[in-house]
Amino acid sequence: MLRLSGKAAFITGGGTGIGRACALAFAREGARLAIGGRRKDPLDKVAGEIAAAGGQSLSVGCDVTQRSSVEGALEQAEKHFGRLDTIVNNAGAVVVATAEHTSDEDWNRVLAANLTGTFFVSRAALAPLRRAGGGSIVNIGSVLGLVARKDRAAYCAAKAGVSGLTRAMALDHAHEKIRVNCICPTLVATELGMESIHRSGNAEAEIQKRIAEIPIGRLGEPEDVAMMAVYLASDDASWVTGTSFPLDGGLTAY
Repeated sequence: MLRLSGKAAFITGGGTGIGRACALAFAREGARLAIGGRRKDPLDKVAGEIAAAGGQSLSVGCDVTQRSSVEGALEQAEKHFGRLDTIVNNAGAVVVATAEHTSDEDWNRVLAANLTGTFFVSRAALAPLRRAGGGSIVNIGSVLGLVARKDRAAYCAAKAGVSGLTRAMALDHAHEKIRVNCICPTLVATELGMESIHRSGNAEAEIQKRIAEIPIGRLGEPEDVAMMAVYLASDDASWVTGTSFPLDGGLTAY
């Protein structure tokens, strides 16, 4: 039996990278997907891929930094599928800078996309998850929410906040059978993940440097994150909540 058969999921930032990989993986496991994001074309492309494979999906315009947009998107998704069982908070943004060199605008943008957006979506999801009899919220955090890296002040702060919010909501809603967990990857080979690499001036050298930090000897792939998200959304993880999982090829084992 497929692990997510009968479930309906809402994924933010679902048009590219980790979000796209999660959407495709969830669909392969039998879930019906509402794919949220700000750009319509990537969302429609992923929805088309899922439909071509025989799955069910819906592309939904959603700006996670805007409460009204989030609430409207979740309402649309629940109405379309009749229920919501899983939320994947994947939308995010990064700025490469120390605290001293982070502008007010960049600070607010990174906190809004990563932390406030996760809060808006998770809070709005509680009512439909209750109506479904419980469910799973899967936050895509970062290993930089557990440890730090130079020139990532705003991003580290935002992702540490996501890990804290994960623990708090897990405790608050465990009695409702709503589980909340966080996946914390190191560098994943996505458009967003490669942004800072390409700004370094020598992308290949920077990639090799980052790989050398990872005991397993490679960067993460979107599918690595998607497979863990499938597990956390499934009933196989029914006793798992309040946890931030390093997904980093052994980076934080040092």
